[in-house]
Amino acid sequence: MIPYPRIDPVIVHIGPLALRWYGLMYLLGFFASFYLVKKQIAEELGTSDRKRLAAEQALLDGIIVALVAGVILGGRLGYVLFYNLSYFLEHPAEILATWHGGMSFHGGAVGVMIAGWLYCRLHNTDFFKWSDRFAVTVPIGLGLGRIGNFINGELYGRPSDVPWAMIFPDGGFVPRHPSQLYEAFLEGIVLFSMLWPLRRKKWPSGRKTALFFIGYGIIRFFVEFLREPDPQLGFLALGWVTMGQVLSIALIFLGIVLWTVRKPLKLEE
Repeated sequence: MIPYPRIDPVIVHIGPLALRWYGLMYLLGFFASFYLVKKQIAEELGTSDRKRLAAEQALLDGIIVALVAGVILGGRLGYVLFYNLSYFLEHPAEILATWHGGMSFHGGAVGVMIAGWLYCRLHNTDFFKWSDRFAVTVPIGLGLGRIGNFINGELYGRPSDVPWAMIFPDGGFVPRHPSQLYEAFLEGIVLFSMLWPLRRKKWPSGRKTALFFIGYGIIRFFVEFLREPDPQLGFLALGWVTMGQVLSIALIFLGIVLWTVRKPLKLEE
């Protein structure tokens, strides 16, 4: 067993406001995606067509704002609906209290897709082209977010006797898997290493997004075996199925469907 490094979740207080590590991780994740999508645009278009580059950059500036709103609203509503609906029905004011924790990746994914689709439709641009550009960068934000979970001491793993097990402040006096770090490595480093090299593949738009859904869903499904289920839900079935696994199966299925329907265009004979 190794000691859990107690890090103050608050970096600094500025008057009544507090800058938290978790919020900073979200911010860094969005900056990373913004920079890497901008890099992809430059790779795709080159530097000679300045007018088109400027148009794509303007679209990027707008879509990143829409995605920030989508991930925050979707992540919070997803947690409310999927993980603790009965509590929030009794305490509706707590729905807005995001500083108390409670964000769902799967809900955030839905929120991002809806926000991105609406923005692309409004500006008459290819939604799947943009979703592919972002999909290969998302693992960076996921990995950073899991580090934020670790600093908060939340979403810890199940009891374990592995040498690197830790006793988390809210996890009782029992060593547990640091599952947040497993997820930071797998959902962040490993998934990014798989997806980023595919950015130049000339696939039908939407297929990189499909691979992200499938890859994340598989990783999350198996990590759930080491992660402590949410106490208000426990296991949903068979003594081992968790909500995270159910939602991950749905995400894998969505990815397979998306990969199948986004076929290469047939050349006219």
